[in-house]
Amino acid sequence: MQVKGTIYKIDSEQVISDKFKKREFVVETMDEYPQLISIQLTQDRTALIDMFNTGDEVTVSINLRGRKWTNKEGVDKFFNTVEAWRIEGATEQVTEQATEQAGDLPF
Repeated sequence: MQVKGTIYKIDSEQVISDKFKKREFVVETMDEYPQLISIQLTQDRTALIDMFNTGDEVTVSINLRGRKWTNKEGVDKFFNTVEAWRIEGATEQVTEQATEQAGDLPF
């Protein structure tokens, strides 16, 4: 799955434990009714966002994660996470398209 939009916010890396770290960022979609989507990077992928800034257009490849937690009263709660595994900038896509088109030119 992919989310396309503009980077709205980038948070700092959070070290949760010796074995887990995460970093969150928010993408605003370019739909008729824009949505603010919170996306998480974990472990060695937390640096993927380093080359981007707020306002950059991106395409983010994501996985949806879900889990169940049962509280003290025995009530089940469900949580979802949007986890990124690749981030591509609009300039990268334009560069790839320009390279492909240049290969078709007769000179």
